[in-house]
Amino acid sequence: MPTRAEKFAGLSVAIVTPFRDGKLDSARLAEQIDFQVRAGTTCICPVGTTGESPTLTHDEHERVIAESIAAAAGRIRVMPGTGSNSTAEAVRLTKFAAKAGADAALVVGPYYNRPTQEGIYQHFKALAEAVDIPICVYNIPTRTGRNIEPETIIRLAELPSIAMLKEATGSMDQASQILAATDLTVLSGDDSMTLPLLAVGGRGVISVVGNVVPADMKALCDAFDAGDRATARALHAKLFGLCRDLLGLASNPIPIKAAMAMLGRDTGEIRLPLVPLEPPLAAKLRQVLTAYGLPVRG
Repeated sequence: MPTRAEKFAGLSVAIVTPFRDGKLDSARLAEQIDFQVRAGTTCICPVGTTGESPTLTHDEHERVIAESIAAAAGRIRVMPGTGSNSTAEAVRLTKFAAKAGADAALVVGPYYNRPTQEGIYQHFKALAEAVDIPICVYNIPTRTGRNIEPETIIRLAELPSIAMLKEATGSMDQASQILAATDLTVLSGDDSMTLPLLAVGGRGVISVVGNVVPADMKALCDAFDAGDRATARALHAKLFGLCRDLLGLASNPIPIKAAMAMLGRDTGEIRLPLVPLEPPLAAKLRQVLTAYGLPVRG
Protein backbone atom coordinates (compact mmCIF):
# COMPACT_ATOMS: atom_id res chain seq x y z
CA MET A 1 0.00 0.00 0.00
CA PRO A 2 1.48 3.39 -0.99
CA THR A 3 2.74 5.61 1.81
CA ARG A 4 2.12 9.31 2.17
CA ALA A 5 5.31 10.55 0.46
CA GLU A 6 6.27 7.76 -1.93
CA LYS A 7 8.18 10.15 -4.16
CA PHE A 8 10.82 10.27 -1.39
CA ALA A 9 11.17 6.48 -1.23
CA GLY A 10 14.58 4.98 -1.94
CA LEU A 11 17.91 6.68 -1.36
CA SER A 12 18.23 10.15 0.11
CA VAL A 13 21.70 11.35 1.11
CA ALA A 14 22.52 13.60 4.06
CA ILE A 15 25.23 15.59 2.33
CA VAL A 16 28.15 17.27 4.08
CA THR A 17 28.74 21.02 4.09
CA PRO A 18 32.09 21.53 2.32
CA PHE A 19 34.41 24.10 3.85
CA ARG A 20 37.63 25.59 2.53
CA ASP A 21 39.68 27.83 4.80
CA GLY A 22 36.78 27.91 7.19
CA LYS A 23 34.24 29.16 4.67
CA LEU A 24 31.52 27.47 2.64
CA ASP A 25 33.00 25.94 -0.52
CA SER A 26 30.19 26.53 -3.01
CA ALA A 27 32.00 24.94 -5.95
CA ARG A 28 32.56 21.69 -4.02
CA LEU A 29 28.95 21.71 -2.82
CA ALA A 30 27.77 21.85 -6.44
CA GLU A 31 30.18 19.03 -7.36
CA GLN A 32 28.81 16.82 -4.61
CA ILE A 33 25.24 17.45 -5.70
CA ASP A 34 26.19 16.57 -9.29
CA PHE A 35 27.71 13.34 -7.94
CA GLN A 36 24.40 12.42 -6.32
CA VAL A 37 22.44 13.30 -9.45
CA ARG A 38 24.66 11.00 -11.54
CA ALA A 39 24.16 8.19 -8.99
CA GLY A 40 20.38 8.39 -9.37
CA THR A 41 19.82 9.43 -5.76
CA THR A 42 16.22 10.37 -4.99
CA CYS A 43 16.88 13.32 -2.70
CA ILE A 44 19.65 15.28 -1.01
CA CYS A 45 19.35 16.48 2.59
CA PRO A 46 21.73 19.41 3.19
CA VAL A 47 22.30 21.14 6.53
CA GLY A 48 21.36 18.23 8.73
CA THR A 49 23.56 16.56 11.33
CA THR A 50 25.99 15.47 8.59
CA GLY A 51 25.96 19.03 7.26
CA GLU A 52 27.18 20.44 10.61
CA SER A 53 24.12 22.65 10.93
CA PRO A 54 24.77 23.45 14.64
CA THR A 55 27.96 25.32 13.74
CA LEU A 56 26.61 27.25 10.75
CA THR A 57 25.54 30.83 11.19
CA HIS A 58 21.94 31.65 10.27
CA ASP A 59 23.16 33.29 7.06
CA GLU A 60 25.29 30.25 6.17
CA HIS A 61 22.42 27.87 6.87
CA GLU A 62 20.16 29.79 4.50
CA ARG A 63 22.94 30.05 1.92
CA VAL A 64 23.51 26.29 1.88
CA ILE A 65 19.77 25.72 1.44
CA ALA A 66 19.54 28.23 -1.42
CA GLU A 67 22.71 27.05 -3.16
CA SER A 68 21.72 23.39 -2.85
CA ILE A 69 18.35 24.08 -4.46
CA ALA A 70 20.00 26.11 -7.21
CA ALA A 71 22.61 23.43 -7.89
CA ALA A 72 19.99 20.68 -7.91
CA ALA A 73 18.12 22.65 -10.58
CA GLY A 74 15.16 20.30 -10.44
CA ARG A 75 17.29 17.24 -11.24
CA ILE A 76 17.04 15.82 -7.73
CA ARG A 77 14.75 16.53 -4.78
CA VAL A 78 16.02 18.71 -1.94
CA MET A 79 14.95 18.24 1.69
CA PRO A 80 17.07 20.57 3.84
CA GLY A 81 17.34 20.40 7.59
CA THR A 82 15.36 23.22 9.18
CA GLY A 83 15.04 22.08 12.78
CA SER A 84 15.83 23.98 15.96
CA ASN A 85 15.13 23.77 19.66
CA SER A 86 13.37 27.10 19.22
CA THR A 87 10.00 26.68 17.54
CA ALA A 88 10.12 30.23 16.17
CA GLU A 89 13.54 29.59 14.63
CA ALA A 90 12.42 26.28 13.11
CA VAL A 91 9.37 27.99 11.61
CA ARG A 92 11.57 30.76 10.18
CA LEU A 93 14.02 28.33 8.61
CA THR A 94 11.29 26.07 7.25
CA LYS A 95 9.49 29.03 5.70
CA PHE A 96 12.79 30.12 4.13
CA ALA A 97 13.32 26.63 2.66
CA ALA A 98 9.78 26.53 1.28
CA LYS A 99 10.16 29.94 -0.33
CA ALA A 100 13.53 28.95 -1.80
CA GLY A 101 11.92 25.98 -3.54
CA ALA A 102 12.70 23.03 -1.26
CA ASP A 103 10.68 19.88 -1.94
CA ALA A 104 10.34 19.05 1.77
CA ALA A 105 11.88 19.91 5.14
CA LEU A 106 13.77 17.59 7.48
CA VAL A 107 13.01 18.70 11.02
CA VAL A 108 14.83 17.21 13.98
CA GLY A 109 13.03 16.96 17.31
CA PRO A 110 13.70 19.90 19.64
CA TYR A 111 17.01 19.30 21.41
CA TYR A 112 18.56 20.34 24.74
CA ASN A 113 15.43 21.83 26.32
CA ARG A 114 13.80 18.37 26.59
CA PRO A 115 10.15 19.29 25.97
CA THR A 116 7.27 17.07 27.01
CA GLN A 117 5.51 14.98 24.38
CA GLU A 118 2.80 17.67 24.25
CA GLY A 119 5.49 20.28 23.65
CA ILE A 120 6.96 18.19 20.83
CA TYR A 121 3.51 17.81 19.29
CA GLN A 122 2.82 21.54 19.46
CA HIS A 123 6.28 22.29 17.99
CA PHE A 124 5.63 20.18 14.89
CA LYS A 125 2.02 21.32 14.66
CA ALA A 126 3.21 24.93 14.42
CA LEU A 127 5.54 23.94 11.59
CA ALA A 128 2.87 21.96 9.77
CA GLU A 129 0.54 24.94 9.88
CA ALA A 130 3.24 27.38 8.73
CA VAL A 131 4.22 25.78 5.40
CA ASP A 132 2.74 23.74 2.59
CA ILE A 133 5.76 21.54 1.82
CA PRO A 134 5.94 18.04 3.35
CA ILE A 135 7.70 17.72 6.69
CA CYS A 136 9.87 14.78 7.68
CA VAL A 137 10.02 14.34 11.46
CA TYR A 138 13.57 13.37 12.43
CA ASN A 139 13.64 11.29 15.60
CA ILE A 140 17.17 10.79 16.94
CA PRO A 141 17.02 10.73 20.74
CA THR A 142 20.76 10.12 21.11
CA ARG A 143 21.27 13.64 19.75
CA THR A 144 18.22 15.42 21.11
CA GLY A 145 17.92 13.89 24.57
CA ARG A 146 14.23 13.13 24.07
CA ASN A 147 12.52 10.32 22.17
CA ILE A 148 9.48 11.27 20.14
CA GLU A 149 7.23 8.50 21.38
CA PRO A 150 5.25 6.42 18.86
CA GLU A 151 1.98 7.77 20.21
CA THR A 152 3.16 11.33 19.52
CA ILE A 153 4.22 10.47 15.97
CA ILE A 154 0.90 8.70 15.36
CA ARG A 155 -0.87 11.82 16.58
CA LEU A 156 1.30 14.02 14.36
CA ALA A 157 0.41 11.84 11.38
CA GLU A 158 -3.12 13.25 11.60
CA LEU A 159 -1.67 16.52 10.25
CA PRO A 160 -1.52 16.40 6.41
CA SER A 161 1.84 18.20 6.16
CA ILE A 162 3.56 15.63 8.36
CA ALA A 163 4.47 13.17 5.62
CA MET A 164 7.63 11.33 6.62
CA LEU A 165 9.64 10.02 9.55
CA LYS A 166 13.41 9.69 9.66
CA GLU A 167 13.68 6.83 12.14
CA ALA A 168 16.97 6.85 14.06
CA THR A 169 16.01 5.28 17.38
CA GLY A 170 17.29 1.82 16.45
CA SER A 171 14.05 0.33 17.76
CA MET A 172 12.26 -1.96 15.34
CA ASP A 173 9.38 -2.19 17.81
CA GLN A 174 8.90 1.57 17.71
CA ALA A 175 9.15 1.65 13.92
CA SER A 176 6.71 -1.24 13.60
CA GLN A 177 4.17 0.46 15.86
CA ILE A 178 4.28 3.60 13.74
CA LEU A 179 4.14 1.71 10.45
CA ALA A 180 1.15 -0.30 11.63
CA ALA A 181 -0.81 2.79 12.66
CA THR A 182 0.01 5.38 9.96
CA ASP A 183 0.70 5.82 6.26
CA LEU A 184 3.83 7.89 6.93
CA THR A 185 6.78 7.27 4.64
CA VAL A 186 9.34 5.92 7.10
CA LEU A 187 13.01 6.30 6.16
CA SER A 188 15.94 4.78 8.03
CA GLY A 189 18.18 7.24 9.84
CA ASP A 190 20.88 4.59 10.38
CA ASP A 191 22.60 3.13 7.30
CA SER A 192 23.17 -0.26 8.90
CA MET A 193 19.48 -0.52 9.84
CA THR A 194 18.19 0.12 6.32
CA LEU A 195 17.44 -3.49 5.38
CA PRO A 196 15.77 -4.36 8.71
CA LEU A 197 13.59 -1.25 8.43
CA LEU A 198 12.64 -2.06 4.83
CA ALA A 199 11.63 -5.52 6.02
CA VAL A 200 9.01 -4.09 8.40
CA GLY A 201 7.64 -1.55 5.92
CA GLY A 202 10.16 1.29 5.69
CA ARG A 203 10.55 2.89 2.30
CA GLY A 204 14.20 3.91 2.17
CA VAL A 205 17.05 5.64 3.94
CA ILE A 206 18.51 9.08 4.57
CA SER A 207 22.08 7.94 4.27
CA VAL A 208 25.51 9.09 5.40
CA VAL A 209 27.46 6.36 3.61
CA GLY A 210 25.69 7.48 0.44
CA ASN A 211 28.15 10.37 0.32
CA VAL A 212 30.75 7.88 -0.93
CA VAL A 213 28.88 4.82 -2.27
CA PRO A 214 25.40 5.99 -3.28
CA ALA A 215 25.13 3.38 -6.03
CA ASP A 216 25.46 0.47 -3.58
CA MET A 217 22.95 1.88 -1.10
CA LYS A 218 20.53 2.65 -3.94
CA ALA A 219 21.02 -0.89 -5.26
CA LEU A 220 20.09 -2.31 -1.85
CA CYS A 221 16.84 -0.33 -1.78
CA ASP A 222 16.07 -1.17 -5.40
CA ALA A 223 16.73 -4.88 -4.89
CA PHE A 224 14.41 -5.02 -1.92
CA ASP A 225 11.68 -3.20 -3.82
CA ALA A 226 12.08 -5.64 -6.70
CA GLY A 227 11.65 -8.59 -4.35
CA ASP A 228 15.27 -9.69 -4.74
CA ARG A 229 15.92 -10.36 -1.08
CA ALA A 230 19.15 -12.31 -1.71
CA THR A 231 20.79 -9.35 -3.46
CA ALA A 232 19.52 -6.96 -0.78
CA ARG A 233 21.02 -9.16 1.95
CA ALA A 234 24.32 -9.44 0.07
CA LEU A 235 24.54 -5.66 -0.28
CA HIS A 236 23.65 -5.23 3.40
CA ALA A 237 26.53 -7.53 4.32
CA LYS A 238 28.90 -5.72 1.96
CA LEU A 239 27.95 -2.29 3.28
CA PHE A 240 27.80 -3.17 6.97
CA GLY A 241 31.46 -2.64 7.90
CA LEU A 242 31.63 0.64 6.03
CA CYS A 243 28.40 1.86 7.62
CA ARG A 244 29.57 0.85 11.08
CA ASP A 245 32.88 2.70 10.86
CA LEU A 246 31.66 5.80 9.05
CA LEU A 247 29.19 6.32 11.88
CA GLY A 248 31.00 4.63 14.77
CA LEU A 249 34.66 5.71 14.77
CA ALA A 250 33.73 9.20 15.99
CA SER A 251 30.76 11.55 16.01
CA ASN A 252 29.18 12.12 12.61
CA PRO A 253 30.34 13.81 10.36
CA ILE A 254 33.97 13.43 11.47
CA PRO A 255 34.53 9.99 9.83
CA ILE A 256 32.57 10.69 6.63
CA LYS A 257 34.44 13.93 6.03
CA ALA A 258 37.75 12.15 6.68
CA ALA A 259 36.73 9.44 4.21
CA MET A 260 35.77 11.97 1.57
CA ALA A 261 39.13 13.70 1.99
CA MET A 262 40.90 10.34 1.54
CA LEU A 263 38.90 9.82 -1.65
CA GLY A 264 39.65 13.32 -2.98
CA ARG A 265 36.03 14.46 -2.71
CA ASP A 266 36.26 16.99 0.13
CA THR A 267 38.85 18.98 2.05
CA GLY A 268 37.84 17.16 5.22
CA GLU A 269 37.55 20.44 7.12
CA ILE A 270 35.21 20.42 10.09
CA ARG A 271 34.32 23.07 12.62
CA LEU A 272 34.90 23.17 16.34
CA PRO A 273 33.87 21.68 18.66
CA LEU A 274 34.37 18.77 16.22
CA VAL A 275 38.02 17.90 15.61
CA PRO A 276 39.73 15.73 12.97
CA LEU A 277 39.82 11.96 13.29
CA GLU A 278 42.73 10.81 15.45
CA PRO A 279 45.61 9.19 13.49
CA PRO A 280 44.99 5.59 14.71
CA LEU A 281 41.31 5.86 13.79
CA ALA A 282 42.18 7.51 10.47
CA ALA A 283 44.46 4.56 9.70
CA LYS A 284 41.63 2.15 10.48
CA LEU A 285 39.26 4.11 8.27
CA ARG A 286 41.78 4.04 5.43
CA GLN A 287 41.94 0.24 5.75
CA VAL A 288 38.15 -0.03 5.71
CA LEU A 289 37.88 2.10 2.56
CA THR A 290 40.64 0.15 0.83
CA ALA A 291 39.08 -3.19 1.77
CA TYR A 292 35.77 -1.99 0.31
CA GLY A 293 37.58 -1.30 -2.97
CA LEU A 294 37.42 2.50 -2.89
CA PRO A 295 40.29 4.48 -4.50
CA VAL A 296 42.02 5.92 -1.43
CA ARG A 297 44.64 8.56 -2.28
CA GLY A 298 48.07 8.81 -0.75
